[in-house]
Amino acid sequence: MSGNLYIVSTPIGNLEDITIRAIRVLKEVDVIAAEDTRHSRKLLNHYGITKPMISYWSEKEKVRSEEIIEKLQSDLSVAIISDAGTPGISDPGAVLIKRAIDEGIDVVPIPGPSAAIAALSVSGLSTEEFTFIGFLPPKAAQRQKRLNELALEPRTLIFYEAPHRIFETLKDMEEIFGQRQAVLAKEITKMHEEILRGTISEILDMLKTRTIAGEYVIMVEGMKKEDVSIDIALDEIKALMKKGKGRKEAVKIVAEAYGLSKKELYNRSLG
Repeated sequence: MSGNLYIVSTPIGNLEDITIRAIRVLKEVDVIAAEDTRHSRKLLNHYGITKPMISYWSEKEKVRSEEIIEKLQSDLSVAIISDAGTPGISDPGAVLIKRAIDEGIDVVPIPGPSAAIAALSVSGLSTEEFTFIGFLPPKAAQRQKRLNELALEPRTLIFYEAPHRIFETLKDMEEIFGQRQAVLAKEITKMHEEILRGTISEILDMLKTRTIAGEYVIMVEGMKKEDVSIDIALDEIKALMKKGKGRKEAVKIVAEAYGLSKKELYNRSLG
């Protein structure tokens, strides 16, 4: 195992949600790099794992990444874990992983729990294709801009959100996405796990009578082709043209994506 960097997924709540392989790797590596050593020690103690640990929490990630690279280059094996889930996926870790790849170090995935996939699996929304967004920008203007960019996305959308922003984020989604079906998953795999289903407005109403706490996964159905109006399609053409597409190319892309008339779209786009 010497010199390898192991990306180890850890439980997102229930400590039983860890693979046998993950436990073995954590017991065998020379060093464990943790987002928060105090938090991770609870998991490691639970499984009787005692290894030297180093913290790489976000503010120290660049500096600590260099220290970890030095250990890897000294033929020490390192497992990287985040507080919950998979390092680098809406969590610290990406900086270290990229540095290891650049240095030619073997990076080995040890898969496990994912809040996004666990929530999607019980959502009842389309799972054939989906788009994982993660956390939206915290500032309202930037968040609304991002949601507008996603308004025509036909695939199921998956977001993470913190409790103190859940209401304002859902209100922005209601304004931009309208009355689409959505699912809100709270505290997946934990004691107070709860799944709310309905339109975005219905979910907002349900939240008014509930305690707001913990981590949330928001899932929203994608835009259906039949729901795309000419006005929406014209806005999409304008957006593509602003990105450098020619009018004909932009019209073709939008028309084919939503089953609309290229001729009608082109003529309307000139107005």
